[in-house]
Amino acid sequence: MAHSPATLEWRPLSPNDTAQVVKIASSIHQDLPERDAVFEERITLFPEGCLGLFKTTNQDQGQRQEQDQQLCGYILSHPIPHHSPPSLDTLLTQIAPNATQYYIHDLAILAEFRGSGLAQRGVEKVLETAAKEYETSSLVSVYGTSGFWGRFGFRQVDVEEKLREKVRGYGEEAVFLERKN
Repeated sequence: MAHSPATLEWRPLSPNDTAQVVKIASSIHQDLPERDAVFEERITLFPEGCLGLFKTTNQDQGQRQEQDQQLCGYILSHPIPHHSPPSLDTLLTQIAPNATQYYIHDLAILAEFRGSGLAQRGVEKVLETAAKEYETSSLVSVYGTSGFWGRFGFRQVDVEEKLREKVRGYGEEAVFLERKN
């Protein structure tokens, strides 16, 4: 059985990918757990903002070719009302009709695929989606990742106490960041 080189590419997630997304989220975000339904709902409600980093390996099985696909990371994003990100582990039920800001809910990449620019490509793709319709994008930075997000123009902004309290639910190091698209 011969293997051809693996390719890594960002492409849309489907609800069928939820189990793999949850597996990655559970390994990376152990201190920030969310129910499976939260991931599936985001993918279903706003598929154009939910991408998976897939590793595809072609295997030669004699007369036929087979493809092995492994999810190595994901990014989930969707519109929200301005400065109104959902609390951790909260279902949206719908994309708010008054959504005026784009929100990056989560970015997670398995450790062995980090450090090679793959996260940057995924973020750039969702920011392209954001720029089509929204003036700003936002996120809650966790685990001290503000520097990473700063490379894309995200900055800490003054927010009301209600939002500060919601952000605290994401952990002590959590910070609300925003950027102009």
